[in-house]
Amino acid sequence: MIKIRIPASTANIGSGFDSLGIALNLYNYVEMEPEEGCFISSADGSEIPTGEDNLIYSSAKKVFEKAKVPFTGLKIIEENNVPFARGLGSSSACIVGGVSGANELLGNPFSKDELLNIAAEIEGHPDNVSPALLGGFTANAMEENKVCYVKAEVPEKLFFAAFVPPFELKTADARAVIPKEVSVKDAVFNLSRSALITASFLSGKFENLKTGSEDKIHQPYRLPLIPGGSEIIEKSYENGALAAYISGAGSTMMAIFDCGKEEAEKIAKNILSSGDFEGWKYFILNADNSGASAL
Repeated sequence: MIKIRIPASTANIGSGFDSLGIALNLYNYVEMEPEEGCFISSADGSEIPTGEDNLIYSSAKKVFEKAKVPFTGLKIIEENNVPFARGLGSSSACIVGGVSGANELLGNPFSKDELLNIAAEIEGHPDNVSPALLGGFTANAMEENKVCYVKAEVPEKLFFAAFVPPFELKTADARAVIPKEVSVKDAVFNLSRSALITASFLSGKFENLKTGSEDKIHQPYRLPLIPGGSEIIEKSYENGALAAYISGAGSTMMAIFDCGKEEAEKIAKNILSSGDFEGWKYFILNADNSGASAL
């Protein structure tokens, strides 16, 4: 039996809708071995699909099909530490766990780039699967069925405060509120800022992250779905955040700090105690620069 560790991820980073993401050191684990049939269980007690519609299972099956190797089934044990439907890449972690585990079982016939293309094909966009597989900060674009990307390592001095509410926000619901068309003015606004935030992570000019994370394409429409989200952004900036934004489709709110872990924890705790945030919790995380790995 092989075991894969897969990091959580925070996507979009405000302006980089469906294109930017960062891997975080909060992990899911997948154990996998060949088995006649479908046998899936949860090591952490979470409710998961146990049939062939399980995303880890179906993603692993896709790799066998791509490799043209007969697929007869798998035994899978999964440990889910990434919260479901909270904008921290839980579905992408499953996809990456499935494709990475299957590739490992098959003797690694596919490169990381080839696995990324398979994962993005399954997910439909690369913003979460790319950092989950490769680690670090990734800027991504789809060219037909190929992911074109650039990766940069994120320094340990940056801390990511993930503010996780007690309610889910399904990606489909979060996408449904976004207008199907945007003005040229708003498109230019986002293009300039996604370019700036990418260049800032590549160059280390983190003082630009606040401007770079500004967005007019999705966040103004999604924030009303996250009671307290606007307040967390405001309070994060009041406490010196480099950037604050909706993580992925939400409902998690993310703030980036350069102040040390203890100070970041103090700030996060104070923010959640200063308003109506009953049931919210926080994680203080670093970037994961390695991505999915076999243990």
